[in-house]
Amino acid sequence: MVEKLHVDLSGAPQTMLATFYAKALDADLPNPILGDRWAKEIVDRIDYDWSKTSITTANSPSVTTRSAHFDNWARQFLAVHPEANVVHLGCGLDARAFRLNPGPGVEWYDVDYPDVADLRRQLFPHRDNYHVVSASVTDPSWLARVRPERPTLMIAEGLTMYLTESDGLALLRRIVDAFPSGELQFDAFNRLGVRSQWMNAVVRRSGATLYWAINGPGDIVDAVPGVRLLAFQSPFDSASFRGLAWFYRAMAGVMSLVPSLRYMAQYHRYAF
Repeated sequence: MVEKLHVDLSGAPQTMLATFYAKALDADLPNPILGDRWAKEIVDRIDYDWSKTSITTANSPSVTTRSAHFDNWARQFLAVHPEANVVHLGCGLDARAFRLNPGPGVEWYDVDYPDVADLRRQLFPHRDNYHVVSASVTDPSWLARVRPERPTLMIAEGLTMYLTESDGLALLRRIVDAFPSGELQFDAFNRLGVRSQWMNAVVRRSGATLYWAINGPGDIVDAVPGVRLLAFQSPFDSASFRGLAWFYRAMAGVMSLVPSLRYMAQYHRYAF
């Protein structure tokens, strides 16, 4: 019998277990949204009480539709830039590098706290041009590990709301300044989303705190010189969400009548 890996995380790093478990549950559905077999295989190798995550098959689409959306945006970028960097910030245990399986011209960097990075190294196999970087995303030193002369895609899924506004904007500015061109792709919560964090079971159970509220593209364009808006969407408008069962779409229809609810969560995409 293979010995399982024990996981002991708290705060923001613990929330990555919830998103990871959602992908594992999705993989067993008759019509999966993400179909991430990596998550399904790896979840059985971890010693953890998954009931602590509050994730079930019923609420897993809140995670998997988002991941499918950013997979699609990343594919679009890589189709245009076959020789590029991808910097996946706060990657947790997400298998995006393996799901997308980019070509040999792509250098992929998964960046997360040292304990999360160590866990990744134990659970995922080696692949060419793939790098696991042990660092807080707000530590400027990790940028020295990334090739500076290439178009660079930054993906930050489920990250910005855990940063302070000053740390988050400084991070985006550093990336724009460090590379000749590229894209910033991330999700965010507006002010209502941050204020109602007590209702978010994943956040509440982990003991994490949400800080940074982004109310629209103007918050980014006005504060990060050199960026240009490519797309700004409610999750309800994404192709992955439109494929859900009718009751999810009915709920979205009601929430969309109120702008602050429609854009409580947001998808952002910028070129620089």
